[in-house]
Amino acid sequence: MPVQPQPSPGLTLVAEMVLPGPANRFDYQSIDSTTRRLYMNHMNAGRTIVFDLDAGQVVGEIKDVPRATGVSAVPEHHAVYISAAGAHEVAIADDRTLTISSRVGGIRFPDGIAYALEVDKVFVSDESGGADVVIDAKTRLKRSTIDLGGEAGNTHYDAVSHCIMVAVQTRNQMVAIDPAMERIVARYNLPGCDQPHGFTIDEQDRLAFVSCEGNAALLVLDLRTMIIVDRKKVADDPDVLAWDPAWRRLYVAAESGVLSAWWLNGATLRPIGEIRAPHAHTVAVDPMTHRVYLPLENLRGKPVLRIYAPLAR
Repeated sequence: MPVQPQPSPGLTLVAEMVLPGPANRFDYQSIDSTTRRLYMNHMNAGRTIVFDLDAGQVVGEIKDVPRATGVSAVPEHHAVYISAAGAHEVAIADDRTLTISSRVGGIRFPDGIAYALEVDKVFVSDESGGADVVIDAKTRLKRSTIDLGGEAGNTHYDAVSHCIMVAVQTRNQMVAIDPAMERIVARYNLPGCDQPHGFTIDEQDRLAFVSCEGNAALLVLDLRTMIIVDRKKVADDPDVLAWDPAWRRLYVAAESGVLSAWWLNGATLRPIGEIRAPHAHTVAVDPMTHRVYLPLENLRGKPVLRIYAPLAR
């Protein structure tokens, strides 16, 4: 992995705008690079806000998704999958009309969502159900439920290993699932990590970044060896992570109100900035513009989106 000069530290606030809806909690976000849209789950408002990244404005909302947690845009099917945890289901919206076209029920607490293109399946973390639920992206029907043996954290597809990766937070493990066979093929312990929940993957360098909610740790996991190669201290209750592969920047959002920015130097993370804001626990980064999106549930009585620009060098 190349070693590059450390970039200039800091994030510059470039825009702040009031978002629709009540002043309450947000959760996961998803960027659709084909339509240049950002989907932000306004969790306790029961809706998903749709934001045009190029126009810099809200263009609509997907409603009737109680306690919206996880979200994943699947442009191959003009679909947006939303975990409606309050209804124990995954809602599937049409990205052209922003209306719900189908629902998959019987999921105790749906959370993280990942799409495996090669097998055309969607995998959903059932957090309290201790499982990953598999949905056929063509028929939009549940295919199977994979028992994880513990509470499910986030779920991601690794296109290099062709595996679905799941953080199992009550076992302090990372689990690999064969998406074609729909079964667990490996379990990996995460020493020094208490309650791994959020993570993201650097496919090019074969690394995973894992946030540990129980002990406020951030791990760098080598996906070739499944050995932890770096460990950092972060703010309490780290949750959502966002990775910018071109600029090698990692953003970690914590429920305690801190967004930290990191630069990956080889396999080592270097701190390059920090933003403090109430309930700053969800973050997204646009890989085209490198701008960082931080929705906040309550500033002066209203939900607000802050957009930051990192310094290039």
